[in-house]
Amino acid sequence: MTTYNQLAGLRVNYLSSDPTLNTGNEGQVWYNSTSGTLKSLVQLKAWSAASNLPAATRFLAGAGTQTAGLAFGGITTVNTNATNEYSGYTWAAGGNLGTARRYLAGAGLQTAGLAIGGFTTAKSNATEEYDGSAWTAGGNLGTARGVLAGAGIQTAGLVFGGEIPPYSNATEEYDGSAWTAGGNLGTARQELAGAGIQTAGLAIGGEVSSAGTAVTEEYDGSTWTAGGNLNTARDDLAGGGTQTAGLAFGGNAPGNTAATEQYDGTSWNTVVSMATARRVLGGAGSATAALGFGGYTTANTAATEEFNSTIFSPATGAWASGGNMGTARYQVGSAGTQTAALGFGGYSTPTAATGATEEYDGSAWAAGGNLGTARYRIKGAGTQTAALGFGGRNAPVNYANTESYNGTSWSPVNSLNTARGSMGSAGTQTAALAFGGGVPGTGSTTAPNTESWNGTNWTNTANSLNTKRQNLAGCGSQTAALAFGGTEVPSPGNALALTESWNGTSWTSVNALNAINNALAGCGSQTAALAFGGNNPTPTTLANTELWDGTSWTSVPPMATARYSTGGAGTQTSALAFGGDDASPGIGMANTEEWSGPQTTATASTLTTS
Repeated sequence: MTTYNQLAGLRVNYLSSDPTLNTGNEGQVWYNSTSGTLKSLVQLKAWSAASNLPAATRFLAGAGTQTAGLAFGGITTVNTNATNEYSGYTWAAGGNLGTARRYLAGAGLQTAGLAIGGFTTAKSNATEEYDGSAWTAGGNLGTARGVLAGAGIQTAGLVFGGEIPPYSNATEEYDGSAWTAGGNLGTARQELAGAGIQTAGLAIGGEVSSAGTAVTEEYDGSTWTAGGNLNTARDDLAGGGTQTAGLAFGGNAPGNTAATEQYDGTSWNTVVSMATARRVLGGAGSATAALGFGGYTTANTAATEEFNSTIFSPATGAWASGGNMGTARYQVGSAGTQTAALGFGGYSTPTAATGATEEYDGSAWAAGGNLGTARYRIKGAGTQTAALGFGGRNAPVNYANTESYNGTSWSPVNSLNTARGSMGSAGTQTAALAFGGGVPGTGSTTAPNTESWNGTNWTNTANSLNTKRQNLAGCGSQTAALAFGGTEVPSPGNALALTESWNGTSWTSVNALNAINNALAGCGSQTAALAFGGNNPTPTTLANTELWDGTSWTSVPPMATARYSTGGAGTQTSALAFGGDDASPGIGMANTEEWSGPQTTATASTLTTS
């Protein structure tokens, strides 16, 4: 029998624990004597779901990278001029194209893109240049055409193929202002994909004689030569990467395909398929970090997927489903950690305010002791077995009541100085902080002061938030807290992205959230926080998640279910979201989601278990 030593020229290491993993470990095999497992570090290749485009669109173009992508043009029910920018986690509207069109090609970066050719009511020769906020007219193509492919950058672009009609083999090169003719493709075709740069381009697949082709050609800046054929012949596909490290995905084979292939400069290798088979989609990125979006399944789709080929686990984290609460509710109070959380109070139809308390053990919720005073818009601090609940409302009454939880039952303690709800909170059962909030029905035009709890009494501090607001989120400790988002008080009640930091004495404005957001949840510390859910002024319910590193907020993968007025507990790397409301106000939700991340280490694969 052939041994690993004979195959690899190396002996299997016998270790009591896994080694510190990095790229140098790739392909290595070792035996972990403690767990009794044979392990290896192998490259992981996978597509994963990402945030949807704002609108289901087909025949659109793409540019940029996986973490700074650009989608533009296409057709929804009519030609669209919409541009959307991808942050690596969510899409946001960019500047509109000057000319709405479909069947166009894209090239360049999110801040220096090219939109080329396409179809309006006829074939187009128009080129537009994007600067990260607006499109301006560039030089016209020499040959008007649609369903063409693009590659390169804004100042050194490349287009090839397309429909004139009939099929085109024309290649044109862009210098940042004008197009000039390049060498013709060996195979005239349309509905193909492109990758690479102006002097090292890749033409992939496409339609020839009304059928998909597997033909690949490589461009050297003047001439096209034959490359290795695709394993799956197809048209209407997307591509990315370079001439020596290319990627092809999706398309019509015939019929929608999810097939994905990687190119090494000589041949194509079939790898893991997309989750959603589709054609006429947009694409961006590299052979190891790509983005596929939009397209057509049985109808237009807004689905976005990310392709990653890496030995490392995703460094951005992810949400996963947890156990449902027993009582669906929103405007719920919260405390604790991901594996030992507490949810209490809230609004639950048809009974309105509830005093129900539930405890989460990392997988399921169980009933705890009820609050003495049923209420919603209540806030909390502390742990599952040592929590504090304060403030809230049960119309028309606003509460200052504070209650202390011992893991079994709630007991009344001294009240807040100002009755209020929808405030921010931080700290522990014996050292808590309450800030901001609103006093509905009183005609109040200012949000209350910051109050500090010493385990016995609440004390008004000298300073309020710099921007008075309610429906905000908070986290941290009594002397090092963070306040973010919310709704401005008094009217007009603008939703806010503002963030403020508390040093135990005063609040200081720091970098704002990326998205305007109110009725959101948060957890973590002053220097490592997580913000999730909420809504914006549309109003639109949000699934947004943002991560705070002590200096700025970064958008990370969103929750599966958009919601606002949700409960939140845990840390930046291990959080819990529960309850809340979706697009049907007044209903309340029982859904729970668990956040894990960010992960920064490689993951070993178990080959066998002894």
